[in-house]
Amino acid sequence: MGWKQTYLFLFLLICLTAQGCSSKNTSRSHSLTIAGSTSVQPFAEKIAEIFMEINRKVVLNVQGGGSTAGIKACREKAAQIGTSSRELRPEEHDLTKRIIAKDGIAVIVHPDNPIHNLTIEQLRGIFSGKFRSWSQFGWINKPIFFVNREEGSGTREAFEHLVMKKEEVSDEALVQDSNGSVREIIATNPQAIGYISFGIVNHQVKALSVDSIKPTPVSIKNGQYALSRPFIFVVSGKPEPLAQQFINFVLSKEGQQILEKEGLVGIL
Repeated sequence: MGWKQTYLFLFLLICLTAQGCSSKNTSRSHSLTIAGSTSVQPFAEKIAEIFMEINRKVVLNVQGGGSTAGIKACREKAAQIGTSSRELRPEEHDLTKRIIAKDGIAVIVHPDNPIHNLTIEQLRGIFSGKFRSWSQFGWINKPIFFVNREEGSGTREAFEHLVMKKEEVSDEALVQDSNGSVREIIATNPQAIGYISFGIVNHQVKALSVDSIKPTPVSIKNGQYALSRPFIFVVSGKPEPLAQQFINFVLSKEGQQILEKEGLVGIL
C-alpha cells in the first residue's frame, strides 16, 4: 500500500470512528428512563412506543419495580421520570408531580364466583382474616384465598389507605409482585379474591362493585367509586427537555386519548 492509499485509509478510519462516537453521543442525548409503578408501566410502555414512532431518534426505556422504587430512582437520578400509583408521602414532596390519569383499584374474583358486590367493611374483614369462608357471604362453604401486593407497591399502599384504614392485611395473604400475576392467580382459582388496576381487568376475571358502585370510567372520574386513585409522573427539579416533551405528549389530547383507549380515565 502506497503512502497515498495509507493516508486515505487512515482518514476514512478516523471519519468512521468519529461518526460512531457522534452516533453514540446522539443516542445518549435522546434517551429517557421512566421507572416505577407496575400499574403505570403497561400504559407508559404503550404511549412510549407511540412517542418513539413519532420521534424516531428517541429511545424511551420504561421499567417497573414499584412506586416507591420509581420515586427513589427519580431522586437518585437513575430515572428522569418516576411513576407512582399512589399519592406522594409528606417526605416526598420535594419532587414535582403531574397527574397523568385516574385509575380504579378493581376488586376481582373468578367469573364463576356468583358474588357481585362487597362493602368496604367486608373487604377489610376478608383481607384482615376475619372472614374466612365464602359461606359468610351466601356462597359455598369453602375457604377464601386472598391475594395481596408486595411491600413498596403503590397499589397496595392505596388499597391499605382506602380499604384497610388502620387494620393490617393478614400474613396469610398470598403476596404477588405485579397486577398481572394477581390477575392470573384469580383467573385460575374460583375461591380467590384480589385487587388490580382497573385498566387491566379483562375477561379472565370479574370486577366487583364496592359499596354498590361498579368501577367504570365514569364512576372513577367523578369519584363515586370509592377505590379511585391517581397515576402520577414525578420529576426532580426542572425536567430535562426530552422528559418535558414526553410529559407534554402524555398530557396532550392525543396522549390522553391513548391512555383512555388502553383503559385508564383521562384528566381532560
